[in-house]
Amino acid sequence: MFSPKLIDLSVEATTEADVFQIVAAKLLEAGMVNEDYFDGITKREANFPTGLVTQHLNIALPHADPEFVKEAFVFICRLKSPVKCRQMGDNSEMEVENLFFLGIKDGKNQVGLLQVFMNLFMDEEFVQQFLAIDCPEMMYQFFIKSIES
Repeated sequence: MFSPKLIDLSVEATTEADVFQIVAAKLLEAGMVNEDYFDGITKREANFPTGLVTQHLNIALPHADPEFVKEAFVFICRLKSPVKCRQMGDNSEMEVENLFFLGIKDGKNQVGLLQVFMNLFMDEEFVQQFLAIDCPEMMYQFFIKSIES
């Protein structure tokens, strides 16, 4: 599910759509999604936004329906500058620099995975360590260690 190849900590984008396009292309190239993934994630995010304002860091957890996902994954994306997105629940506008694209094959696992990320990002120490990491391999190791504990 996690892989250093699915981590990009220096994405240049000016809009949420740009981010989706960039990540969709990388996921398609890696064989994780099908050709319709970009459209699927764009439509799902328009109807069910995934931005989260937490005490320590704003994040987004975009995910498409399972029909667009070939293999389960988490793609960690850090932007060089924030983009506007909409908040989960009330659809209000927010800015985000850190996005976690969730490739969920089994919809039953969706809520559990979302809860794991929400819990991690409520932990100030976790957030400080996360923000200090600028290397994909180190980020991979950090998440493997954090998820297991």
